[in-house]
Amino acid sequence: MLRGGTAPATRRGRAATGLGTALFHIILKGFQTIMAEEEGASGAEQQQNGANTAAEVGLISQYVKDLSFENPSAPAVYQWQGQPRIDVQFNIGSQKVGDDVYEVILKIDVTAAADEGTAFKVDLLYAGLFGARNVPEEQLQPFLLAEAPRLLFPFARRIVAETVQDGSFPPLLLDPIDFGALYMQRLAQAQAEGAGAQAPEVTG
Repeated sequence: MLRGGTAPATRRGRAATGLGTALFHIILKGFQTIMAEEEGASGAEQQQNGANTAAEVGLISQYVKDLSFENPSAPAVYQWQGQPRIDVQFNIGSQKVGDDVYEVILKIDVTAAADEGTAFKVDLLYAGLFGARNVPEEQLQPFLLAEAPRLLFPFARRIVAETVQDGSFPPLLLDPIDFGALYMQRLAQAQAEGAGAQAPEVTG
């Protein structure tokens, strides 16, 4: 019978810990939000010839874009013995949706399987809208594909855990993911393949 506890997990592309590696430390004066700036938050140091030139980024909103849960073997699954094998896959994408506004999407697919069959599947698209103004391109892509997913992940992790629990399974707590290290790995791979100028897709 399925019980609480930590199920064995596998993840392709799992990286060592160390979120917020120095390579991705984007110095943006405290991550001031564009919304705050539009409400009048400004300083003399941010102005040059009457124009705001300070780099600014901020989280505008976050939301579930798509969520599905499958429990194909119920109710027999609740009588299965042992812990299921957990496979976690993820993908990160971004797109520009307005002036200085970007949508970052964190896709997480979880499959729990046992010898008897599939226990459950969770597919989640969790997104965030980020404002980014006056950010150099060489810093924008690392932010969108490394730092932004790091900010979104705890909320997506909670949704996955609660969704699994709502299916009458023990809550599944995903291991932390080092998005910065994964981005660097994909960037190095892209450069080795002769596509150094193209932003890498981060998957796991």
